Amino acid sequence: MALLLNDEQRMLQGSAREFLAARSPVAALRALRDRCDARGYDPALWRDIAGLGWTAAALPEAHGGLGIGFQGLGAVFEQLGRTLAATPLLSTVVLGGGLLARAGQAAQRDLWLPKIVSGEALFALALEEAPRHDPTAVALRARREAGHWWLDGDKQFVLDGHVADRLIVVARSAGAPGEKAGLSLFLVDPAAAGVQVERTPVVDSRNSARVRCSRVQLGDEALIGAPDTAFAALDTVLDQARACLAAELLGVITEAFERTVAYLKSRVQFGVVIGSFQALQHRVARLHVDIELLRSCVAAALEAADTGQSAAQLASLAKARASDLGERALNEAVQMHGGIGVTDELDIGLFLKRGRVLQQTLGDGIYHRDRYARLREF
Repeated sequence: MALLLNDEQRMLQGSAREFLAARSPVAALRALRDRCDARGYDPALWRDIAGLGWTAAALPEAHGGLGIGFQGLGAVFEQLGRTLAATPLLSTVVLGGGLLARAGQAAQRDLWLPKIVSGEALFALALEEAPRHDPTAVALRARREAGHWWLDGDKQFVLDGHVADRLIVVARSAGAPGEKAGLSLFLVDPAAAGVQVERTPVVDSRNSARVRCSRVQLGDEALIGAPDTAFAALDTVLDQARACLAAELLGVITEAFERTVAYLKSRVQFGVVIGSFQALQHRVARLHVDIELLRSCVAAALEAADTGQSAAQLASLAKARASDLGERALNEAVQMHGGIGVTDELDIGLFLKRGRVLQQTLGDGIYHRDRYARLREF
């Protein structure tokens, strides 16, 4: 496993660090939240991100991508976590672009992938239907009648669904909920008849949506890949997204940890700096070790996302450790700040909220520990 980035990936990481510090600090998220921004992200920032090549990093060169891979893109996601930058990078590039690149028809790839790379088009994956993540528990029905496909059902927690130019809807065209076989992917215009999209902001002030499909009529050109066989492509792309989420959560945890250490070095209580208290030093030392272990897991998952070797196992390992450590480390960050840590005056509460959402997105620690055990045939 390569723990070090190559020159191209380091350049991408460095440019992301400098750009986000200047253009999208935590104050930018506060501004979006406080003015109840209808989009939930800054279009000008997104255009500049596309100009920097982040949208092209992991997409095929044949469609305008750079082919840098997920190790480079993961370094960007870690920096996104450190500034809490609100972007549609995961929903559009990793999920939407990834599914089109892996399973899309030639015409779909030729039309949409260049627009994703240029930042012109936004995508959202409509997958979840229950409170807990399970990509096989799809009940939204796709029926084939009179030469058309008809979609009926609801989706929730659709990341960036309210701003998407196209939705990729996971539908059940055969079988029963809980089965891997029988899933199909459809490219759906959110403005089409029978589609209703309702924005549902979550606790970290980011964007989510509820999508309702009522007798939505689609032609064969909307089908992504062969019918009934979408699970393999979906599972692969979800693992790539999980590795990116683990990298972003690593960034959230690391930034919160560093801010907490700085606070412990400056806060004076009983006439001494509280960072001199041995009990707090022990807690910080344990967190430091666990963060470095997580960093190794994330690096392995991102490398596997590029090579395909043990990608599912390593994605679940990284996401489980990130989710579990995120809960503990961010709780510790708030507690070590004391009462002020739970107020809006400090940013530490914003990191806690973002961490909670990242923990649940595409499977929490419980889900991924169970999945990892099954993949290892425990």
